[in-house]
Amino acid sequence: MTQNSQNLKLGAVVLTMGNRPDELRALLDSVAKQHGDAIEVVVVGNGSPLPELAVSGLALRTVELPENVGIPAGRNVGIEAFGPGGSEKDVLLFLDDDGLLANMDTAELCREAFARDPKLGIVSFRIADPDTGETQRRHVPRLRASDPLRSSRVTTFLGGANAVRTKVFDEVGGLPDDFFYAHEETDLAWRALDAGWMIDYRADMVLLHPTMAPTRHAVYHRMVARNRVWLARRNLPALLVPVYLGVWLLLTLARRPSLPGLRAWLGGFREGWTKPCGPRRPMKWRTVWRLTRLGRPPVI
Repeated sequence: MTQNSQNLKLGAVVLTMGNRPDELRALLDSVAKQHGDAIEVVVVGNGSPLPELAVSGLALRTVELPENVGIPAGRNVGIEAFGPGGSEKDVLLFLDDDGLLANMDTAELCREAFARDPKLGIVSFRIADPDTGETQRRHVPRLRASDPLRSSRVTTFLGGANAVRTKVFDEVGGLPDDFFYAHEETDLAWRALDAGWMIDYRADMVLLHPTMAPTRHAVYHRMVARNRVWLARRNLPALLVPVYLGVWLLLTLARRPSLPGLRAWLGGFREGWTKPCGPRRPMKWRTVWRLTRLGRPPVI
């Protein structure tokens, strides 16, 4: 039985370091202009005070954290601001503070998608450059990424451009706090898929966002490697852990990173094995098969 889309209550979580006030206000304005019922927004200042954010027609809550707790922990704070596991809302949007909703019907498309498919747990939006309209290959969450305009079922999602049914958080928990940055979305995606939820990439739901290289973050190489190991240790059947990590080690070497980048990556890889990764809940083998059928077996 499908739910009436008009009955779905939407909220939005925006995490900010406070260094892009103009872009943040533009994003909030694009949320306020969405068709349908108003979307209440929580803005989380991640270790920074928030600027004045009053936006006409927008219900706004704010949380200022005394220190930068990282992306997943910061977003978890935003979730809990809507009650335990975001329970005051049916669906939460997660939007980068320097993004912009391109169209005014994105919220309505979200409501319709979740109302139509009761097993849909997560929707990943398409990210497009505001000047060129280009979608980077890495922003299409599937291996066959050559056509970003094709929507499909996928096995992960984009952290700053998505919508999540709050029942997913209630069932499998939130994002992994300790990851700080990188792969936290895949960790949640794998747990959601293991619980029977599905994930869609929707090319018609667009967040405009400037094209940037992920390596702009100083911690990029270390966090990517450490969290890749944690992701495997937490979620994969024991037989697949060395296979998955072996493949990624070879892929990293094949990409020929800079010597400083490689050193940071290898340091993070070691750290992933020596530091606690959090609770281990290996996915069922039927989930491995589901990931494989969706085009991304959990060995790559």
